Amino acid sequence: MAKVLAALLPEPHAPVEVRELSEPELEPDSALLEVELSEVCGTDVYLQQGRLQGVPYPLIPGHVSVGRLSKIRGQLLDVAGQPFSEGDRVTFLDVHRTCNACWHCLVAKASTRCPHRKVYGITYGLADGLTGGWAEKIYLKPDTRCIRLGEIDYEKFMAGGCALPTALHAVERADVSLGDTVLVLGSGPVGLSVIIFALMRGALRVLCTGAPEHRLETARKLGVAATLNVETSDEKARGQWVLEHTEGRGADVTIEATGQPAAVVEAMRYTRDAGRVLIVGQYTDHGEVSFNPHLDLNKKHLDVRGCWGSDFSHFYRGVQIMADPVRSEAWSLLKLNHYNLGQANEALADVAEGKVVKALIAPQV
Repeated sequence: MAKVLAALLPEPHAPVEVRELSEPELEPDSALLEVELSEVCGTDVYLQQGRLQGVPYPLIPGHVSVGRLSKIRGQLLDVAGQPFSEGDRVTFLDVHRTCNACWHCLVAKASTRCPHRKVYGITYGLADGLTGGWAEKIYLKPDTRCIRLGEIDYEKFMAGGCALPTALHAVERADVSLGDTVLVLGSGPVGLSVIIFALMRGALRVLCTGAPEHRLETARKLGVAATLNVETSDEKARGQWVLEHTEGRGADVTIEATGQPAAVVEAMRYTRDAGRVLIVGQYTDHGEVSFNPHLDLNKKHLDVRGCWGSDFSHFYRGVQIMADPVRSEAWSLLKLNHYNLGQANEALADVAEGKVVKALIAPQV
């Protein structure tokens, strides 16, 4: 039986180990993807730190990946009903087994809250097979939704990575409108993609607070009007800075993409009266935070929304945008750092410390 090298996370707080695993026998209507690139994001850092619930360790991380279909058993169809062929360049929706039959799927129209959903590289463990992108090959289970990449450059697509559909969802849910001043809290991959989509959707000006400085420099290259380093400013100074850049009112829309609980309160305080606040960065539990419901929320007449993950629509449309050479050009400005499987621990450390904008695992190197 053929062997596959994979970078495995054995348990929380443990280093990643490279192991040789057996290539699986394919079920009907499943496939093997030969991985070219897979992402290292903040979620992977939290997996190593044990911050996510329901994770079946050991597991192979890597939930957004690109590559070629090396083997197909049975039939694999795209959304137009056209069959995929071995050798096709694809990515795939990392969310799997959304049931389309439960109350959340059918009544609330919130498939991201489906209790049956699984996620490659996060809630699929080693017991489920080669189900993470930090491996030479991924086992694509039946009903996995693949998307053709055609001639889309792998690296440009992965510059967006999992932040691409997440940010698209966030900007739509925040209802960014023509002429809005949008404040983005956070200059990581999600925050940077939020900036791109906010400008694409018609924001007149985008402001950004974040760190470290090299990420803020990237934000400015993307078209941000002004940036502020949170490492050299306190909440009071940040609030004053926002007022100075919004004619004393606050932002029309504030999108939080930091992962820090205190930023949720700051988002409300930096938004104008009757403005909109969107929380997308709180993917893991970092604890509680207090605020004044009268002054920070009700008196300001704010609309505050959460945004959890993304669905196939966001992923599919993200790929279509990446296929447009003009609209996708902004992601070419994001610096990419590559690591092989044996460097996965280094990649995790660099992401955790904010040393890189985007880290990618290249399993074939």
